[in-house]
Amino acid sequence: MANTNELKYSKSHEWVRYEGDEAYIGITDFAQSSMGDLVFVNLPEVDDEIEVGEALGDIESVKAVEDVLSPVSATVLEVNEELLDAPEAINEHPYDAWFVRVGNITETEELLDEEAYDKFVEEEA
Repeated sequence: MANTNELKYSKSHEWVRYEGDEAYIGITDFAQSSMGDLVFVNLPEVDDEIEVGEALGDIESVKAVEDVLSPVSATVLEVNEELLDAPEAINEHPYDAWFVRVGNITETEELLDEEAYDKFVEEEA
């Protein structure tokens, strides 16, 4: 499992794990539990340009469809194709179930550390 202390978080409930000049993006445990059982994931294509605050894909549960918003502006280097066949992996291990690996990061929204994100979630609930 990913160490959540290494992650940064957006207020729209995505996480970012930086590895050098690249980053992995997924959704938080709070986001997946709010959605319920996930049944479908729509991901971008490799080489797509994603922008801060814009949808990089979406997730569908038995309750709703929600956009996954990008916390960075970057180029998609890889998509986690395993999620296409097994979206339930997001429910089971949200911090290991990354959606995309990105590079050429040009902009980052103001991200929170784990303590600040936990406080934000408490205030939002």
